[in-house]
Amino acid sequence: MKKNHFRSLALLLVAAVGLISFANTNVPCNNQTVYAVSDKSLTNLKFHKQEIVTVDHNEPRFSKSTLSKKNGPWQKYSNLDYLNRAQAANALLNKRLMPHSPRAGLTWDPTGWHNKRIASGWLYNRCHLVGYQLTGQNNNPRNLITGTRELNDPDMLKYENEVADYLKDSSSNYVRYRVTPIFKGNDLLANGVEMEAKSLGSNAVDFNVYIFNVQPGVVLNYKDGTSHVKHGSSTIAEHVRAKRHSTRHVTKVRTIHNIKHKISTANYQVIGNKRSKIYHVASGENYHMSSANAVYFHSEAAARRAGYRKSLR
Repeated sequence: MKKNHFRSLALLLVAAVGLISFANTNVPCNNQTVYAVSDKSLTNLKFHKQEIVTVDHNEPRFSKSTLSKKNGPWQKYSNLDYLNRAQAANALLNKRLMPHSPRAGLTWDPTGWHNKRIASGWLYNRCHLVGYQLTGQNNNPRNLITGTRELNDPDMLKYENEVADYLKDSSSNYVRYRVTPIFKGNDLLANGVEMEAKSLGSNAVDFNVYIFNVQPGVVLNYKDGTSHVKHGSSTIAEHVRAKRHSTRHVTKVRTIHNIKHKISTANYQVIGNKRSKIYHVASGENYHMSSANAVYFHSEAAARRAGYRKSLR
């Protein structure tokens, strides 16, 4: 009997060691899926080529008590911490919270705000944790962080648009939503943001992702938000010279390559984003967007007639 007891204990020990070894194989950050159980584990996550990674099998971590629409939609923004940094923003989203007017300009400078122009435009955006299109929250310090253009658009915007499209489909659609900026220690610039969403009563919206706050070609100092362009990356002067050269040769065709076909943009002055319904002019920051969401117009008037509004950036 005693012998069998020891054998059982030995088997349990081997099984436990096996489970620990299996768990450790999921830790490396260069995998597509990152299994994180707390904000602390995300804090130590290192960027390795991939800007967006899934967290906890892409399953959001919401308590059951917050997954009820009995009291209607709501939104809650955490107080700024001791360094004036924004913290988690929570909401139960519904079409009723969505704004009916264009967004006004932003004046609040979040922590780490050391903006400057790089070859592709402005380095930083004032990033809404909960996007303006979802709640109408705009110049709210508790809902703003310093984020790279890459973080803000296209990375965060892609997930915000997914939620917004679902909410617009029906006034009875609800989405539990949370965005948490992840800061390391006393850093003033967030390493990234965790975005979680879950549609109530359906699986139409269901994700838990972590997006790194990075910008291609730029080295960021997360302690204070300062930065420098990587050696070999295009400088502002080179970008300006290239732009002047292109304006002197207006007949030259710029072609955006699409998977299915090529689109010539030589005769188009305005580019719209078919998901956000925002259009950009040639002097705007986001004029050179991905062709996947691009719609082309001959003029701003044509874009407005199609239901698009002008970008504020």
